[in-house]
Amino acid sequence: MSQRARLTVIGILATVIAFLSAAPALAHGFSSTVYVDVTAGDEGHVRTMLQLEYDLLVVSAADFEDDDPLFRTGTAAFDARDTDGQAAALNTHAKSVVGYVTERFSVTADGKICAPTKVGDVTIGEQEGVPYAKLLLDWACPEQGDEHEVRSKLFPDAEGYVTGTKTIVTYEIDGHTGSAALDADQPSFSTGQTWYERFWEFFRLGAEHLLTGVDHVLFLLALIAGSRRLREIVLAATSFTLAHSVTFMLAALGLVDVPARVVEPVIALSIAVVAGWYLWRIWRCGDHATDLEAVGRGHFSLDRSGWTRLGVVFCFGLVHGLGFAGALGIDEAWSWTLLWSLLVFNVGIEVVQLTIIAVVFPLLIVLRHRAPKTGLWTTGAISAGVSVMGLIWFTQRVFGL
Repeated sequence: MSQRARLTVIGILATVIAFLSAAPALAHGFSSTVYVDVTAGDEGHVRTMLQLEYDLLVVSAADFEDDDPLFRTGTAAFDARDTDGQAAALNTHAKSVVGYVTERFSVTADGKICAPTKVGDVTIGEQEGVPYAKLLLDWACPEQGDEHEVRSKLFPDAEGYVTGTKTIVTYEIDGHTGSAALDADQPSFSTGQTWYERFWEFFRLGAEHLLTGVDHVLFLLALIAGSRRLREIVLAATSFTLAHSVTFMLAALGLVDVPARVVEPVIALSIAVVAGWYLWRIWRCGDHATDLEAVGRGHFSLDRSGWTRLGVVFCFGLVHGLGFAGALGIDEAWSWTLLWSLLVFNVGIEVVQLTIIAVVFPLLIVLRHRAPKTGLWTTGAISAGVSVMGLIWFTQRVFGL
């Protein structure tokens, strides 16, 4: 192996190792999503139903209000998986809970602040197998207003508990209906926002979800490393796209419901299987792992191995779609507004996916052409690292580690 080839391998492996070592901090479970439904109340009033991750709300509110009893009783109920106890802890310490939420979440009408009041008791629900607190607030606005602004800075990075919190808002007010995605970079939106502003919000949310969802990126990396020519990776990516788009839409629209405790381990297993598939070809075929079998004149000119791999990718794509839907967290009844948001979210995912392929795959082809053995060892090392990471995540998610 030449000196240049060695340096190439070392550089690629260093990048992969750094990427994998960062994975625990970026994988699912270290961020949070808040869900808000905004509707009109009585004249001059707005109502917001907030759903917040229970254990995160307990520690954040207790820390913010210096309420140690809330922390002790709230975490004890969480550890015991006692939903009645969880609701009781939040309602007993409602002042701390509402104080924290209304300090970081607000509604204004034509630039004037609306005053919040808690309506009823806090209840406990569930999102992706995680307990969520449901808090209904009524906002009295100084004026009726033709345009309302919603601002959210809930669970900021500065608290040190999670990073990159998203607030997904659906609204039907002021004669407007729609959805919005808020985060630290864009903490507010107006009900009078234009269609292209809504487009950008959900496009960005989809792109960020793929980039920060290391498991999905590793799956794509495994596909690229195991592809023998451009046609294979394009067809694999297209198959993956079609599959996850179907289940993504069905799950987000509430037509399919699979628990996260099932979806997440299978996603991790899919990473290991797709990466391991290529390792098996290397073990079986050696230097000929990237060779193509004789094929007929089919539309896609795929050999038997290519067709089998395509079917496996499609099946796993169906599962990944459930994971994407869970990240968006919208499960309301059918609406054109919701469909628009889902499609734009999906476009954001696909643009990033195709960009990664366009950057990485040509480099791989050049490496294989100039130094076949180096290319084989490099892609084998990448696949091995990805497969190991997938198996680790699978074990962690199955046993709840």
